[in-house]
Amino acid sequence: MAVRRGPPPEVRLAQHRPPREPQRIAKLLARAGVASRREIERMIEERRIAINGELVEKPATLLTSLHGVTVDGKPVKEPAPARLFRFHKPAGVLTAARDPKGRPTIYDRLPKGLPRLMPVGRLDMNTEGLLLLTTDGGLKRQLELPSSGVERTYRARAFGDVSQEQLEALIEGVEIDGIRYGAIDANLERRTGRNQWIEMKLTEGKNREVRRVLEYLGLQVSRLIRTAYGPFVLGDLPTGAVDEIRRHDLVAFRNTLK
Repeated sequence: MAVRRGPPPEVRLAQHRPPREPQRIAKLLARAGVASRREIERMIEERRIAINGELVEKPATLLTSLHGVTVDGKPVKEPAPARLFRFHKPAGVLTAARDPKGRPTIYDRLPKGLPRLMPVGRLDMNTEGLLLLTTDGGLKRQLELPSSGVERTYRARAFGDVSQEQLEALIEGVEIDGIRYGAIDANLERRTGRNQWIEMKLTEGKNREVRRVLEYLGLQVSRLIRTAYGPFVLGDLPTGAVDEIRRHDLVAFRNTLK
């Protein structure tokens, strides 16, 4: 008597796998590394994105995959596994794709041959140190959201007078010109005359937050270095150099995120 065999395990798994949740096309394209969500919204306005030949009208269009999606007439591949890189950003370059004033950007300093990379957060032009770069828009957003609780660490060289007690008070947060800054763990590392190095740890990363808080305390910041972002540290990575974080370490880190 013939024995009826069911489908192989991988087919049975596919049959029982729940359908993928629909997501906005802008989010899917950002995850695929095409561009940031904001840039994708502009591309949709410029009528550069289509689905099966039909131009996309709204960035809120819902899809379960990128099958049939084209950008400038070229098919978009499904996102590859996220990749994350460390870059030692030098002072004097912008964290931007381009600058209308022609000032140098991080992309002028990055080595050739890298995949398309998006910066995780920003460092202002005169801030140096660790800048994470990723191929995945979803990972970028996850790392940037204050709700994820990813800690950023900075070292600032500043001129002026400040006490450890004043720095410790920042753990309660502070309001400056109507903007509320969350808890900052700040410590005086060393002092030479009226110059001091201060380490600051925070999870929000508002625009120019470290500089504004130190200026609020009456200090003049002469150098600012980001030394860590989450578990990823600048270490001895040379200025202008870039390297890739091991996939195992990235996966382990993502499993800890809120």
